[in-house]
Amino acid sequence: MKRWVALPLVMLVLVAGWWLWPSPPGSPDASGQTQSVTRFLSGEEAAEGYARITGPEALEFPRDHGAHPGYRHEWWYITGQLETAQGRHFGYQITFFRFNLDPDAPERTSDWGTNQVWMAHLGLTDTDGGRFHHRERFSRGGDIGLAGAAVDPFRVWLDDWRLDGAAGPDIMPLRLQAADDGLALDLHLDALKPLVLQGEAGYSQKGPDPGNASRYFSYTRLATDGELILDGERFRVSGLSWMDREWGSSVLSEGQTGWNWFSLQLDDQTEIMYYILRLDDGAIAPRSKGLFVAADGSSQVLQTQDVELEETRHWDSPLGDARYPVAWRLRIPSRDLQLEIEAVLDDQELRTGFRYWEGAVRIRGARDGEPVAGGGYAELTGYAE
Repeated sequence: MKRWVALPLVMLVLVAGWWLWPSPPGSPDASGQTQSVTRFLSGEEAAEGYARITGPEALEFPRDHGAHPGYRHEWWYITGQLETAQGRHFGYQITFFRFNLDPDAPERTSDWGTNQVWMAHLGLTDTDGGRFHHRERFSRGGDIGLAGAAVDPFRVWLDDWRLDGAAGPDIMPLRLQAADDGLALDLHLDALKPLVLQGEAGYSQKGPDPGNASRYFSYTRLATDGELILDGERFRVSGLSWMDREWGSSVLSEGQTGWNWFSLQLDDQTEIMYYILRLDDGAIAPRSKGLFVAADGSSQVLQTQDVELEETRHWDSPLGDARYPVAWRLRIPSRDLQLEIEAVLDDQELRTGFRYWEGAVRIRGARDGEPVAGGGYAELTGYAE
């Protein structure tokens, strides 16, 4: 769910004149400092003039696989768990972000003129190697073709990082390609289950303020195979991935300080998405929620009263001023489900232009008295100031 407020105000400040900057927008400044995600995300005035999501509305495909430029932000987000035939484990994450910098921008005749800016994050967790690698890119939108999204056939790209799919309402299978400075992915993904709508028929409300909501749907189980290259070494890999699609113009409501988001894939063929919105008094916002996806693809919304989440271990960032939870106990009593969730590496903090923790997790536990295991991803924001 990260991404429902993912960095747009930072982008307004840092990207508006990015062609003039000597270093990429959002890069650490001369002191090495990165930007906090959530400190810029308060204030309803930030969403004025943009299209707003105020209630349920039928999604239309293939249209809604593509861009929605009238909204302030959106993303195409994929995470996955990969292994070699020898059992070496990797986690990966790639997100393509689109931002509308000015809802009232004048019409421009130049192909370079645009109010749309794109950003992409790429992360790779080398579990057995004990290292976390991450990259960041920016580009402008417009008619020059440096970045964008299309639906016939489906594709989203930023330079040579790209996600390609089929034409028509079913965009599967997908091919993901991204390479940067000793790190490369070339993966094929295909849906083992149909997409699911998050929240109320795809309407995911995040706060009490009008329009503090997003359109949100997910592919929760994607068969994945291909290869990755790390520091010149090539690995043939296979596993499972997860894809989120979300767009809107939301900002953090008063008192909301950040979020913890989880995507969990279990070996009994079920999946769980769950997020909590944290309040500055330590409580959990009442509109925190999730989704349980059964083995047959049917789904049920999870409310805060349905889920018990307890932090069991923490990790301190080497940059200081941030202490992240890296292990949790999650219970869903109505499904007789108890899970222990733990980061495969403690240090999976992105320290590019924007600072937050996002990384692979391993899972073990029991459901209906039978053991279950699996993997997934967690995203933690609002901890770094």
